[in-house]
Amino acid sequence: MITLETLERWLLIPTETERVEFKEAKRQYDTTKLLRYCVALANEGGGYLVLGVTDKPPRRVVDSQAFSSASDLNSIKAFIVEKLRFHVEVTELQHSDGRVLVFEVPTRPVGQALAFEGAYLMRVGEDLVPMTPDRLKRIFAEDQQDWFCQPARSDANPDDVIALLDTQKYFELLELPYPTSRDAVLERLQGDDFISQTANGLMITNLAAILLAKKLDAFSPKLARKAPRVVIYEGINKLQTRYDRTDNRGYAVAFEDLVDFVYSSAPQNRFIEEVVREEVKMFPRQALRELIANALVHQDFLATGASVMIEMYSDRIEISNPGIPPIQVERFIDEHRSRNEQLADVMRCFGICEEKGSGIDKVIDAAEVFQLPAPDFRVGETRTTALLFAHQDFADMSKSDRIRACYQHCCLLYVSNRRMSNQTLRERFRLGEKSAAVSQIIGLTKEEGLIKSDDSDSTSTRYARYLPFWA
Repeated sequence: MITLETLERWLLIPTETERVEFKEAKRQYDTTKLLRYCVALANEGGGYLVLGVTDKPPRRVVDSQAFSSASDLNSIKAFIVEKLRFHVEVTELQHSDGRVLVFEVPTRPVGQALAFEGAYLMRVGEDLVPMTPDRLKRIFAEDQQDWFCQPARSDANPDDVIALLDTQKYFELLELPYPTSRDAVLERLQGDDFISQTANGLMITNLAAILLAKKLDAFSPKLARKAPRVVIYEGINKLQTRYDRTDNRGYAVAFEDLVDFVYSSAPQNRFIEEVVREEVKMFPRQALRELIANALVHQDFLATGASVMIEMYSDRIEISNPGIPPIQVERFIDEHRSRNEQLADVMRCFGICEEKGSGIDKVIDAAEVFQLPAPDFRVGETRTTALLFAHQDFADMSKSDRIRACYQHCCLLYVSNRRMSNQTLRERFRLGEKSAAVSQIIGLTKEEGLIKSDDSDSTSTRYARYLPFWA
């Protein structure tokens, strides 16, 4: 708890530390600077931004009027959550020399650096600067790789390894012939760091178990709770459950069956012109495959009692995983940074994951081809959720649906070395040449700061081209 006594101790600190940053902010404080300092402090292990105190010793309280009303304080706390996806406590202190505001910034998640407007920030003296590559590398390596190297079973014998792991599937995924001897099987597993010899016997790693287990609960209840769960509801809410299934096998062993089950369980979609002249499923198989693989690979394995969830409703499917992404959702289409590179690399070798950075592109492309609303990606306090929606006519789409589709369309074209125009967006929405709605959508998306005009191209409104905000 932050008290006046706490403040008095801080005033005596000879220099600003990694834990405390002082700003005068006598009349106001810039919200962008506030967000940047919150990110930098979180990256440095958490700390306090103190407004209303001089930043040079001898420090004194100078009375800050920044965010002076109760509504201002509530608004700035909500704004921080909206922009940074983490909660900051704010304490208001009435010192004898004036008002002081203390922003208590939590530490970043283990193995995850936080970014603001594409920059991973840290403090150097009076400045905020991008974090060095070495520092970022150390953060991304924290504990995450260690979890995969930890033992799921530490005293196994050769027969246990064959009994617990689906080695047949392992060689099938690698498109290799199954060895003629057990020793050759074990040698291959050891070469890929799935098992290792210890004084107590063979150690089977968490990586091997989470991918190749015949039964996850044969290792431990903790691993069993990492199994993906599929829940199918009767309507648009959770009131009535039609099916609830958890696959107890390793991810690589069960993946194709999992995708097949989810795809086959989807309702039939109505006929969609220009796609296929037959009934099709509500959700494209390619999009389901990519989103399920992403959720499995990018989850936070250190989160306890949490698993990948696939929840299907009559009008949408929600695929979520524990953990907050290391990049902003707006950059999913053009950036790639996996929380679990070791797992991702093996999944790519197995042909389950695509090359780096191509998965979300394919999801968005499939949504456009099948004339679906734009997928939505949402970050909560502990989970990341991807949503695919059933077909909607343009007239039924909300303003936010249209803006999101415009932004994603612009990104998809940009990463394909093309540019969005009025014409391409009309084609995306299947609208006629005379429709004025597309120009309105582009204007709204520009107002949201998601796209910008390509100034290197024509200045004519008719022939204007557009870029994502980050390009």
